[in-house]
Amino acid sequence: MHTILVILLILAMIATVVALVRGIVQFLRTNNEDLAGGGPNLSGERQNRMMRARILFQAVAIIIVILLLLLGGSRS
Repeated sequence: MHTILVILLILAMIATVVALVRGIVQFLRTNNEDLAGGGPNLSGERQNRMMRARILFQAVAIIIVILLLLLGGSRS
């Protein structure tokens, strides 16, 4: 069980980094037209989607760390 949780933790951390990088790339692709537009724009929606995904992956990683700590504490 411990090994499976460690593997899941590593995958969650990788997913967090990937979502972070994709969100930063979307921020860098923002141009003046996107900033001057009055309504919602596609770039802003993509930025928000990637940052929400990052938060989700971080939450999953934290939950896995908590589970690992709980399981590790019961071993002694």
